[in-house]
Amino acid sequence: MNSKLGDRVRELAKEAGKRIMPFYRGQVAVSVKQDSSPLTAADLAAHHFLVEALPTLLTGVSVISEESSAESHLSASGLDRFWLVDPLDGTKEFLKATGEFTVNVALIENRRPVLGVVHAPALNVTYYADDGGGAWRESADGVVSRLTTRRADISHLSVVASKDHAGPMVKAMLDQLPQPTLRSMGSSLKFCLVAEASADLYLRDVPTMEWDTAAAQCVVEAAGGSICTLDGNILRYGKADLRNPSLMTVGDRDFAWRQLACGESIPP
Repeated sequence: MNSKLGDRVRELAKEAGKRIMPFYRGQVAVSVKQDSSPLTAADLAAHHFLVEALPTLLTGVSVISEESSAESHLSASGLDRFWLVDPLDGTKEFLKATGEFTVNVALIENRRPVLGVVHAPALNVTYYADDGGGAWRESADGVVSRLTTRRADISHLSVVASKDHAGPMVKAMLDQLPQPTLRSMGSSLKFCLVAEASADLYLRDVPTMEWDTAAAQCVVEAAGGSICTLDGNILRYGKADLRNPSLMTVGDRDFAWRQLACGESIPP
């Protein structure tokens, strides 16, 4: 992957974050979409910026955003290469002013993410990766560090869960662990905790959309982990409805996570 392209995508994600921040901690009108999720002017400001800016980087490559039209979403299943964008992932966290919301930008090629940027504008932290270039974290003070996932220790697993969408399989999994540490966080930052070796796994047993996971999946995979469906297949993109099944994100690919996801005990 061209490193200059990655640099430009990071710049655009950060600029989209700047378009969001004037609405943060202020009075902002909220509408409700058909799926009952919230939509704000901040979502739309980042969306409009990215759908106009990304086509300047790669001629003829379509941009599919969460806030794009339904027709645009349907078109993704026939594309070999496209940008996949969540202009404001974690709108609920944005409205609650936790800081745990992100701008997600991924480049999909042949059904997998080959470039991904996850930028948290309120925290001023950016995670990014591309094929062959490793995974990286840029902190608020500008320090850049390489990300590598860690080996899992069954006796002290750190498990990430969604603040708003932890489902019944998460509880069943936790019941199988001797001394789990549970971390809750909003948006795609949950995946990034696994990528940066702050956590071991993240089970998501309620549906997500492709724009929720693509950028973070690129980061997790480049750091040495994986995001798989519960039947063990690597998550792919360009599905007909852009909807993901239940997922497990792991830092240690050799860990017996499928047994754990099925509620089976794992010997120490």
